[in-house]
Amino acid sequence: MELFTKTLFLCLALALTQGAPAHHDAAVDDASLPDRCDGIGFDAITPDEKGTTFFFRGSHLWEGFHGPAQLSNESFQQLDDIHNIGHVDAAFRMHNIEHLDDHDHIYLFLDDKVFSYYEQALEEGYPKEIQQDFPGVPSHLDAAVECPKGECMADSVLFFKGQDVHVYDIVTKTVKTKTWSHLPVCTSALRWLEHYYCFHGNNFTKFHPVSGEVSGVYPKDARSYFMKCPDYGHGGDHKVLKCSDVKIDAITTDDAGKSYFFAGPIYMRLDTKRDGLHAFPITRSWKEVTNGVDAVFSYADNIYLIKDDQVYIYKAAAHYTLIEGYPKTLKEELGIEGHVDAAFVCPDDHTVHIIIGRTIRAIDLSATPRAVTRERPLPFSDIDAALCSADGINVFKGATYYRYESPMTLAMSRIAPEPLNVTRAMMGCEE
Repeated sequence: MELFTKTLFLCLALALTQGAPAHHDAAVDDASLPDRCDGIGFDAITPDEKGTTFFFRGSHLWEGFHGPAQLSNESFQQLDDIHNIGHVDAAFRMHNIEHLDDHDHIYLFLDDKVFSYYEQALEEGYPKEIQQDFPGVPSHLDAAVECPKGECMADSVLFFKGQDVHVYDIVTKTVKTKTWSHLPVCTSALRWLEHYYCFHGNNFTKFHPVSGEVSGVYPKDARSYFMKCPDYGHGGDHKVLKCSDVKIDAITTDDAGKSYFFAGPIYMRLDTKRDGLHAFPITRSWKEVTNGVDAVFSYADNIYLIKDDQVYIYKAAAHYTLIEGYPKTLKEELGIEGHVDAAFVCPDDHTVHIIIGRTIRAIDLSATPRAVTRERPLPFSDIDAALCSADGINVFKGATYYRYESPMTLAMSRIAPEPLNVTRAMMGCEE
């Protein structure tokens, strides 16, 4: 349990502690600079193409989750040259993978103008009238946030003005307006790790991007989550876990390319490193799984979570909705019994490989009923997790892992290969 707790602190602290100063963000060398911890809030928030999040207030901004304020025109020089601005109304990072000329560009909104930046350089032809780029979207906005297809019905941008939300479809260039009177008036908004946040003063409220529904206890104080401030935090003062202390229970990559690792009661996305790593309770995405997992694997747009003798199957495309009739026993679902240590499915394959103790069993997932088609001994036991990708198989045991070219080489091996150490690039830990 101590390792689980350490891992939780690792995940919660990563975005705040990597390179963070020992004290809060007020610039002690220049008292005239604004302090993000003063509770006033922000005019706009957006990540850039590298995943660095910019927090705008007045003529200043903060780059990242920690550090002192600086003038906005030091990062976006053309702002003063062209518009002589005093603030940014709204900002977002474009998600438009069908048009890479726009994808990942930052859009800043100032009064009735819009600026498009990439790598902090203003794109040719900007600024423009907002109506030129986003017909039907009003001027003098309060906030904006991107919403990719799959999270919204289509690749979209949510523009906030008062309690009205103007949903702009990037492909059709049409706008649908909703009124979300249950939400506070958002002075800025942010999509982070596929979650949506409305900021208002020093608080934030998490909401669903389609319905505006608020789940959980909100508002929360942003100073405890999105910045490093004295007397605030939820684990951010703990040091990043050393790679030599990493221990995971399960790891998988689903058909959409989302990678997860599980440790104790928490999970963390590994494919979101650009925008930061963060831990969440497993029950946040898989609410029926309340006591951790033993193994996890992905197959045919579903994710299988195994705990004790129970198998939970969730539809990945439907925000992980539990399939009716589940959980079922291991015997019913996979035709096996015993404590599962690890499980994996290779890309474009129909076989799940189940590791139990010193054996590995192959089960054809396309067959009905499912049953073991092959069983072989392994050269080691006490495996924690395993993951198969196009590059081969990683079998995790504590803070080390063994690499194999294929399931066949793993199943046929009689001597364990040289163990490799878990790295920062793999888990975000400290080497």
